[in-house]
Amino acid sequence: MNPVIKAAIVTVAVLLPAAAFAQSNEPLTRGQVRAELLQLEDAGYNPLSNCTGDCPGSLRRAEALLARRQQNASASYGPGTGGTEQSGR
Repeated sequence: MNPVIKAAIVTVAVLLPAAAFAQSNEPLTRGQVRAELLQLEDAGYNPLSNCTGDCPGSLRRAEALLARRQQNASASYGPGTGGTEQSGR
């Protein structure tokens, strides 16, 4: 067998179990689901609308808007959280 193929098989065999742990198996609580739904509704998504056209598209647009808001919030003003300070010297 070609050494490159052997290396690829070994790599896949090692990385495959690691990919299985990438997601949490814990279910969301009712409060978490409700909070996510309220955020989506605030971003313009209406789950009760009569989906006559682009239902997945409107959900994706609302999720993209939430992602942009979160990105902007993390880049906003304020003190750095990774710094260190000493007091009293």
